[in-house]
Amino acid sequence: MEITSKITTAVQAVIDELYGVQVPEKMVQLQETRAEFEGQLTLVVFPFLKMSKKAPEATAQEIGDQLVAKVPEVISKFNVIKGFLNLVINPAQWIELLESIQQNPTFGFTPVTEESPLVMIEYSSPNTNKPLHLGHVRNNLLGWALANVMQANGNKVVKTNIVNDRGIHICKSMLAWLKWGNGETPDTSGKKGDHLIGDYYVAFDKHYREEVKELVAQGMDEEQAKQDAPLIKEAHEMLVKWEQNDPEVRALWKKMNEWVYAGFDETYKALGVSFDKIYYESETYLEGKEKVEEGLQKGFFYRREDGSVWADLTKEGLDEKLLLRSDGTSVYMTQDIGTAKLRFQDYPIDKMIYVVGNEQNYHFQVLSILLDKLGFKWGKDLVHFSYGMVELPNGKMKSREGTVVDADDLIATMISDARQMSADKVNKLEGITEEEAQEIARIVGMGALKYFILKVDARKNMLFNPEESIDFNGNTGPFIQYTYARIRSILRKASPSPSQGGVNLAGLKLSLSKDTELSDKEISLIQHLQGFQAAVKQAGADYNPSCIANYCYELVKEYNQFYHDFSVLREEDEKKRLFRIALSAAVSQVIKNGMGLLGIEVPERM
Repeated sequence: MEITSKITTAVQAVIDELYGVQVPEKMVQLQETRAEFEGQLTLVVFPFLKMSKKAPEATAQEIGDQLVAKVPEVISKFNVIKGFLNLVINPAQWIELLESIQQNPTFGFTPVTEESPLVMIEYSSPNTNKPLHLGHVRNNLLGWALANVMQANGNKVVKTNIVNDRGIHICKSMLAWLKWGNGETPDTSGKKGDHLIGDYYVAFDKHYREEVKELVAQGMDEEQAKQDAPLIKEAHEMLVKWEQNDPEVRALWKKMNEWVYAGFDETYKALGVSFDKIYYESETYLEGKEKVEEGLQKGFFYRREDGSVWADLTKEGLDEKLLLRSDGTSVYMTQDIGTAKLRFQDYPIDKMIYVVGNEQNYHFQVLSILLDKLGFKWGKDLVHFSYGMVELPNGKMKSREGTVVDADDLIATMISDARQMSADKVNKLEGITEEEAQEIARIVGMGALKYFILKVDARKNMLFNPEESIDFNGNTGPFIQYTYARIRSILRKASPSPSQGGVNLAGLKLSLSKDTELSDKEISLIQHLQGFQAAVKQAGADYNPSCIANYCYELVKEYNQFYHDFSVLREEDEKKRLFRIALSAAVSQVIKNGMGLLGIEVPERM
């Protein structure tokens, strides 16, 4: 049992004994003792004043006296500051806690069982007419980290993606390729498939703008010109053929989509993300239309004179929402309903989380109500993990389309910058090969990118500064990775006495003496380790991976202060040396597990 649990149980027993009241666990409020007072944990006494019918100081004093009498092995002494009872924990408890962390490689995580609830998380959601961009990078990293956090909190997790592979935007790329592609393929061009198709999407837009400009010059109204331009008419005709299952159009659509998927897969692999199940809007939109027709028959929705189908949500304080156009074609809401239907058929979902930008807040508010009306048990409680936009200080880096930051360019730049920034450090490593140096650069570059994005509360808009993210000082991924590598170097050099069996780097386990004298800094570091459990729980409860990022940073700062003040390998007292080696190993284990939740690798050397 961890220290806070032991104290909580003891306080409940003392309150019952002193005042004859059985208090719930949540009433026992424990917090870290402020630095200016002696102690490690502080009990807030105010909730018990009605029971004691005494002043705060007197209540704290008698509770403290009882705790020291009942659990002296846990609490050695205390002091009272107004209504706060500062508890000094017996040093042996901290050593026992450190041993329990050593013995548990998944410390802080809740095991997943057969009875665990199933959480489905949707993220990525790309269009097949262009490559992934910086916004997708934030989306994918948040989705992956959230999935890890939910699993660490004892949930079964299914990671899904919904690909927008149909519609007029897809036809624009297809039409442009037919007109100006000359049979070009990813192989003949040397381009990734998603980039190749993106180039034709841009080409369509360029020619289309020229047509509109020409029609306007001939005297046509601009809005009319946008509708009457030959290219857009051809694209609409192609969309109609697609809807009618025209074999030639469908064959081209399939071929070009496969090029895009191969390109996406490369980017996903570089980002370190994947999916358990991918859904395609071309397969879900018909399901959605069926579900809307079902809702129409049941009186949930209504049809207007022009044949369009709507949901009246004015009673819920919203407006009326279009579900099917007058020509029978579906909208995004219809497709989301169809996707929900298929997912519910495929998995026994207990909770559904959509990782989608905050510009879609209203959409998911409506979707939740509609799914609930249509009988999906998780519809009412669906979670829209709403995140803000991500921008760069100079607006954009190199971008193929001139408007967005390309994900592949960003990844390549981060790895290249990491190689340059860490060249001096890496080149000093003995026996390092070029391949190993490049792998370290990849780990550091991707760690910098991921950490910088994930340390920010997802709900906020953020400014991504590549130069700042790659810094080896401050609240950055490389700073945390470098500390981890430094600890692993210490452990490789460590050689305990033969009776200890040497250092097992896979999971260092040393027999520690309970009477080892501990400094305040060492106790504080163990206390920080214990906080990993709370950080994981908070990240899961708040759907907030930044809790983990900021926990890792605080832990690393605490370790670096300890390492600056205390010798580890050169400590002459064997008990203290073994303790500090074990403490360092536990810190490295928790750093690796914490960063792993964020999808960030940590290098053994750096």
